[in-house]
Amino acid sequence: MGVTCVAQVPVAEGKSVQQTVEILTRKLELLGAEKQGTFCVDCETYHTAASTISSQGQTGKLMYVMHNSEYPLSCFALFENGPCLIADANFDILMVKLKGFFQNAKANKIESRGTRYQYCDFLVKVGTVTMGPSARGISVEVEYCPCVIANDCWNLLMEFMQSFMGNHTPGIPSVFGTKHDSIYSPADTMVQYMELFNKIRKQQQESLQKAALEAAQGL
Repeated sequence: MGVTCVAQVPVAEGKSVQQTVEILTRKLELLGAEKQGTFCVDCETYHTAASTISSQGQTGKLMYVMHNSEYPLSCFALFENGPCLIADANFDILMVKLKGFFQNAKANKIESRGTRYQYCDFLVKVGTVTMGPSARGISVEVEYCPCVIANDCWNLLMEFMQSFMGNHTPGIPSVFGTKHDSIYSPADTMVQYMELFNKIRKQQQESLQKAALEAAQGL
């Protein structure tokens, strides 16, 4: 596990999500990157049960239960503005038993699925982000495998990302700001995916609201 950056890439003008993914992967292959299988990161949202809020007078909170194919024996539970718990894969069964406290927001499941590429010391994953049956965006995960200290390799990561992401190269991830010189961990990658998924959910809500407003104005 090296230092990793997760970013969203916008859909190219006049292109579909799938066509933009193909453009990115073609650029990687021209650099010399080789396919190394596939990957999947998924996220289910749980909210505090209404009975818990009313009986204890607490503010409702969100929890995100996530899986990453790189860690098939683990499950990640990320609390809104809180810590990340790493548990074994049976954590999903536990969540069913905790339905009196946390309820699954079923319509909110989101995942990124795509192809892994290896290029020298870099591992790159280009994924299509889907909600239900529809593609909603594109994720790019870049890992510099030999290093575990974010501050030591960020410039190298950014230089490599610019080689195929161009103007869409991201800034330094917010999670890096809390790491300083400490060791990067898989939980830091999952936090980045959670932030990306929430950003795409928000974009989807805004586009639906805009479409509804335009429809109302057209009546």
